[in-house]
Amino acid sequence: MDVEDDRAGSPPEMRWDGWGDPERATDLPRAVRALLPLMLGRVRRPDPAPAIGAVEIAASRLSGEDIDALGVVVGADQVLTDAETRIRRSGGKSTPDLLRRRAARQEAPDAVVRPADHDQVRETLRTAAERDLAVVPFGGGTSVVGGVDPDAGAHRAVIALDLALLSGLVRLDEVSGEAVLLAGTRAPEAERMLAAHGFELGHYPQSFRYATIGGFAAARSSGQNSAGYGRFEAMVTGIRMATPTGDLDLGRAPGSAAGPDLTRLLLGSEGAFGVITEVRVRVHRTPAERILESWTFPDFATGADALRQVVQRGGTPTVIRLSDEAETGVSLAQLGRLGKVLAKGASAVTVFEGEDAERRRERTAALIAEAGGSSTGRGDAEEWMRTRFDGPYLRDALLDAGVFCETLETATTWSNLHALRAAVTAALKGGFSDAGAKSFVMCHVSHVYPTGASLYFTVLAGIRGEQLGVWETVKHRVGDAIAAAGGTITHHHAVGRDHAPWLADEIGETGIRILRAVKRELDPRGIMNPGVLVPTEHPGA
Repeated sequence: MDVEDDRAGSPPEMRWDGWGDPERATDLPRAVRALLPLMLGRVRRPDPAPAIGAVEIAASRLSGEDIDALGVVVGADQVLTDAETRIRRSGGKSTPDLLRRRAARQEAPDAVVRPADHDQVRETLRTAAERDLAVVPFGGGTSVVGGVDPDAGAHRAVIALDLALLSGLVRLDEVSGEAVLLAGTRAPEAERMLAAHGFELGHYPQSFRYATIGGFAAARSSGQNSAGYGRFEAMVTGIRMATPTGDLDLGRAPGSAAGPDLTRLLLGSEGAFGVITEVRVRVHRTPAERILESWTFPDFATGADALRQVVQRGGTPTVIRLSDEAETGVSLAQLGRLGKVLAKGASAVTVFEGEDAERRRERTAALIAEAGGSSTGRGDAEEWMRTRFDGPYLRDALLDAGVFCETLETATTWSNLHALRAAVTAALKGGFSDAGAKSFVMCHVSHVYPTGASLYFTVLAGIRGEQLGVWETVKHRVGDAIAAAGGTITHHHAVGRDHAPWLADEIGETGIRILRAVKRELDPRGIMNPGVLVPTEHPGA
């Protein structure tokens, strides 16, 4: 399914114990099922997750007075304490999240509160602070780093602040190429509304069908079209945020020297300082043309050097992605092309959009060919385009078959790229081996810059025991390896709770003190998403 198809309407509610639309859930392709025992050994199929109605959660810790006070702000019908609503807002969609969804008893927020506008968000935060309630902003629920866990921290209860009602296009400035979108707007809806005026944002991460505009800003998202249109933070020209101590409305002009750029401070803040309610973004006319081309390389190193040549020497694709030999083989297996699975070689896809797409394709093709790549036509790129948002469904099918599957990402300079890839691969394989599990590691370059690139890893493992505990140990080993090898702990998944232990290594203790100082000023009682981004100090400190 292409982007245009996703604009036809809002997707159904996310599957509570897996990814996306329950109707899209799929079994493993036959070829993949045949390969798995050879790669990982045989594993036991786990028990299925309980039905949502059978999950046990603790009774809400909110008092009647708490519920009444919140109801005064948002309306009594928008303070929800039933079990199913609370379970559906009880975390993100990482593999550990989904493994925990298989338990009979689970954690959940004490209530789900649904404000309808900025003022209601601000008053909800004020009420929560007065009543010692933690607040977890909840957009699309697509976090894979523990960013929306229902963690009360030191507070007596926690509410999930569901931003679904903050949805819509506030205004579009066609002359300036700027749009203001409410933070709870899902990405397909944003693109549909912009397309009605001949514009698009052009931000398409794998979470596109469910993620929200505010979530993109809060997590510093990077989409698949980043080579052409930039990361989401580059698209943001202004932010409106409600905090427990006041409002922020930033981004008056396209360029300014009025002190440090506070808009950049709020990007990536993950709900730890306040709640983003509106995002002003750069938009562009809907591209008139799209050209796709696929490539093959003798090996990953040749392909990576080709991508470097493209980005440094003036090739300008909208999308350029490189899969290593392992990922290329698995992709071929999913298509049933078993005869080519064992063939060596890496593969890449390129996409070009805009009126000058053919000219840019020719320049990029010349650079790739000069660097050792060979065109294989449109086919593989078209298949990638058709399925580019569907990867998490395969992850769910693997988990249902008893195969552990998780992803992680990092980034570094071109000169350090291969050393970092080797370090992460070794940490993954070594960690699972020490746990007595066979593993299979795949990697692709998902985003490129003149000075470096990101590495996105997918690991499969045949864990015969308890999977979550094994992964926690392996994940910590990999985080240490990334830090030691000079990579960033996260390129676009954000920090959340999962990456917080490595943040000080990356930004330094002075950087941590800056973040804590900002949090003390904007959130003195520490109610905002406790434990996310940076560990909080004692409330009121």
